[in-house]
Amino acid sequence: MIRGNLLLLLVATTFYLMTTLGIGLFISTVSRTQQQAMMSVFLFYFPAVLLSGFMFPIANMPVLVQYMTYANPLRYFLVILRGIFLKGAGPGTLWPQMAALLAMGLVTLLFTTRRFRKTMS
Repeated sequence: MIRGNLLLLLVATTFYLMTTLGIGLFISTVSRTQQQAMMSVFLFYFPAVLLSGFMFPIANMPVLVQYMTYANPLRYFLVILRGIFLKGAGPGTLWPQMAALLAMGLVTLLFTTRRFRKTMS
């Protein structure tokens, strides 16, 4: 049973999807073939899952790798999911993770749209 607010989960999921959509679109603008795109996605998302804290706690990772996880949107989304599903946390608790996801999503989508316009011309 979900303890938290489903509307908050919807908003957080939207922010996370903005980041993943931006990354996926960026990969598609960089790749020349479908095989290149599939390999790029594999090489990006496999480490992202490993460094998200889903399988291994981030606190147990080397310090350098812990700092690298701050660039991983899945890290923030997992904190939000755990907070909403397990603890019933609200926006007052989860706003730093949501702000990070929103910032990453806006930056990746803006960067990708500029890159896409350059490839179209």
